Amino acid sequence: MNALPLPSAIKPPSSGHVPVMLDEVLHYLAPTRGEAILDCTFGGGSYSCAILNTAECTVWAIDRDPDAIARGQVLCAEMEKVEGRSRLHMLAGSFGHMAELAEQAHAPHFDGIVMDLGVSSFQIDEAERGFSFRFDGPLDMRMARQGRSAADIINTAPETELADIFHFYGEERHARRVARAVVAARAEAPLHTTLQLAEVIRSVVPQDRSGIDSATRSFQGLRIAVNDELGEIERGLEQALTLLNDGGRLVVVSFHSLEDRLVKRAMQRALGKDVSFSRHDPRASLAPAAPAAFMGLTSKAIRPGDAECRANPRARSARLRAMMKRPSPSASLTKGLSA
Repeated sequence: MNALPLPSAIKPPSSGHVPVMLDEVLHYLAPTRGEAILDCTFGGGSYSCAILNTAECTVWAIDRDPDAIARGQVLCAEMEKVEGRSRLHMLAGSFGHMAELAEQAHAPHFDGIVMDLGVSSFQIDEAERGFSFRFDGPLDMRMARQGRSAADIINTAPETELADIFHFYGEERHARRVARAVVAARAEAPLHTTLQLAEVIRSVVPQDRSGIDSATRSFQGLRIAVNDELGEIERGLEQALTLLNDGGRLVVVSFHSLEDRLVKRAMQRALGKDVSFSRHDPRASLAPAAPAAFMGLTSKAIRPGDAECRANPRARSARLRAMMKRPSPSASLTKGLSA
């Protein structure tokens, strides 16, 4: 499904940012006229703009990055000039607090919610944000530009804490080795830049046969720890289920196994599937089936096509899952009678 430009079509800021699985997101989100949609990670605004250009709906967009909020406010002003009002509303904060943010803004419950769990291209491509070792920049990684930075963790955390971060969040097999190397390096001089840390990691982690840089997993783990990303996802998914109207769709795009695992489990619970037992465990058949308020729109994770992966390498690891809150029987009956 492609976005159909409306007369007042708005465009995201020009940045070279390419939204991942945009057609698939629009297909499962299926926005229609008059609906309220929540974009939980505004970033560069690509999803929000595409939704607004697909249907005459209203989008509420969340981001904890002040830069993203500023970009969104520019788009709001542009819509006001063209339409006399803005169908885009920005909410500053993290999506782990989406219920509170929506309540404070007097937002309605939503007919669609989309969560893109990837790091914004704006953040990755700006050296001063310290998210990537492709550029030399300060060890920061804070999406909200506040709180404990990556440098704070690297230079003060005990070796055991560092090892846990690299192992559990980065899924780095050589986590203990990396932690020891970091502690040894910082004893000589504090580590302040992305390239300094990357070199320390590369010195003890052998090159991956896949060609992935040796520092990739450890950097991922550190970024997740700095921003409490997994905690945010768990809180966000739980609240998203309570904010959907009957018939509302939830679409989530994840980018690594830790994220996708949380999404899969949350959706299985919402679909009434008992995830406490393995399907091979005899006790699973004894577990009472909970009434399912949701129905799955994807039977398994949807992956991007080969063409998209070739055009946008960042899409290669993406996974999309979607489900819908079942319409209430009374709503379905009313709709049938009105038809």
